[in-house]
Amino acid sequence: MASHIKDIQLWESGELKLSWVRSHMPLLEGIQKDFEKSQPFKGIKVALSVHLEAKTAHLCEVMATGGADMYITGSNPLSTQDDVAAALVHQGLNVFAVHGCNEKEYFDNIRKVLEAGPNIIIDDGGDLVTTLHNEYPQLLPNVIGGCEETTTGILRLKAMDAAGKLSFPMMLVNDADCKHLFDNRYGTGQSVWDGINRTTNLIVAGKNVVVAGYGWCGKGVSMRAKGLGAEVIVTEVDPVKAMEAVMDGFKVMPMRQAAALGDIFVTVTGCEDVIGPEDFLCMKDGAVCCNAGHFDVEVAVAKLKAMSVIHRPARHNIEAYTLKNGKTIYIIAEGRLVNLAAGDGHPAEIMDMSFAIQALSAQFLVNNRGKLTQKLNNVPAEVDQAVARRKLKDWGVEIDTLTPEQHKYIYGE
Repeated sequence: MASHIKDIQLWESGELKLSWVRSHMPLLEGIQKDFEKSQPFKGIKVALSVHLEAKTAHLCEVMATGGADMYITGSNPLSTQDDVAAALVHQGLNVFAVHGCNEKEYFDNIRKVLEAGPNIIIDDGGDLVTTLHNEYPQLLPNVIGGCEETTTGILRLKAMDAAGKLSFPMMLVNDADCKHLFDNRYGTGQSVWDGINRTTNLIVAGKNVVVAGYGWCGKGVSMRAKGLGAEVIVTEVDPVKAMEAVMDGFKVMPMRQAAALGDIFVTVTGCEDVIGPEDFLCMKDGAVCCNAGHFDVEVAVAKLKAMSVIHRPARHNIEAYTLKNGKTIYIIAEGRLVNLAAGDGHPAEIMDMSFAIQALSAQFLVNNRGKLTQKLNNVPAEVDQAVARRKLKDWGVEIDTLTPEQHKYIYGE
């Protein structure tokens, strides 16, 4: 009886979260109504591996409303929210995910989703696509195509395509304007600091914040840190991005130099060992490190643990590592994606745009089954434009349109 009550409480908690995001994601609401009528995914199996929290769950609901048979798992062990997963199970969707699972359990769940024999892949980071190719080649002919959510996942796809190993067309959702210009910049910028602030309960104003990487995500994290009153230092390997950071008003220097100055460090590069042993040795006592990149390799946590003399929990979701020099370094969320492993991820209104792109890209794949000759495909401009116009309409914002003469002047048509 006690277990049954707990299950009901878990489902009710997840349903509350879902109810909240539904009311703040009007783009998906409109798409859901369209899908309910057109049933674009009738008879289609969709395998999805995205951070399993309420906004992702709503995307799953929208796809299911369109007829999709959903097979769902998370893309990070610490970002899965069990109550949200329970709410999807209560709706009859197929969910294979649990918060805090180990690496073996994580990939076992990836395999369970793939063993359903999906026709459409919705991926976040590339684990579904790479595991499918490496372990289930017999299932590849069933796949119409897939959609990739992140910069890291697209880098993996490009490597697979260059090696001639990618077997079906993929939509580069992250590269769509209505995704990376807003999700990566404003979404990451806010959600990273949501995660850091709620986990540390420390002030940001007056501190030195070191942001490693100045892509769209790094721009957002830096902008929000500045708004919170921090002095921002950017580290980069790309000279053009470094120039941008300088002209945006930030200090730019190598990580080894920044390590001695920073109070809070945020990595957002997609690369490994961005903060390594020699950097840890240079840091102030009490420095806080976290990662906002997809994989937990940017802050070298295992190497930090190996060189520490004391390792202890400092606070929920914060580990303390004391070095031989007596200084203590704090790591948030085991070096995993801080905005999801220590928070609820991007705001609902931001993910409304990103997941609208996902849903419409998946529909585009089904509508163009067998017609796409390239393996890597940009989201069509008309999809981007449609999402932008829907969003502006929701805001009550009107814009100008070109007259026929102006259109001819610019485009020559």
